[in-house]
Amino acid sequence: MRFLKISIFHVILILILLTPQLLMAAASEAPQKAIASLLAEIKQIKSGDGLSKAQRQANREHADRALTFLDVGEVSKKALGKHWKKISEKEQGDFTQMLGQLFIHVAFPNSGKFFASLKIEYGETLIEENKSVVPISVTHEKEGEVGIEFHMIEKKDHWLVTDVLLDDVSMRNNLRSQFYKIIAKKKFADLMKRMNKKLKESM
Repeated sequence: MRFLKISIFHVILILILLTPQLLMAAASEAPQKAIASLLAEIKQIKSGDGLSKAQRQANREHADRALTFLDVGEVSKKALGKHWKKISEKEQGDFTQMLGQLFIHVAFPNSGKFFASLKIEYGETLIEENKSVVPISVTHEKEGEVGIEFHMIEKKDHWLVTDVLLDDVSMRNNLRSQFYKIIAKKKFADLMKRMNKKLKESM
């Protein structure tokens, strides 16, 4: 009986000592699993002019699921920067929806081509409160070794991508630079027209 009590005590002690570490490991795995799921969906998107109706439908389903791993609202807000507060709430909504559609019909298919046959190696995930960075590296036939960082935020127990750095170049900042140039020359309405034109060309 005494031996049983000691054994139980040891088990409890081990659980107390290990549980925080296990929780930390699980927490660090969550963002990486989200990125793995995102890339898995993107890699299944087929490209080409001769796609069947079924393949196009499958592409859309993969792209729709991939979009759920992005915080499109946050990307939209940061990409427009100082211009975000200058537009109406409806325009903000229209812009966010348009950007989401461009991810589905342009960005994801292009990313699918890039990642199609690449082996992905994951680095150490960094987590600070509700933000994380998931680094990966791939070796591309033409580009050589490429380092990619997925910057994420946790919302309602889901990890969502807010920016992607390709060899330290920010996707969000690159978008912002392009958007600023268009808005500076013309207006926000012209930016929306250009984005809509790009979307129609891809569909």
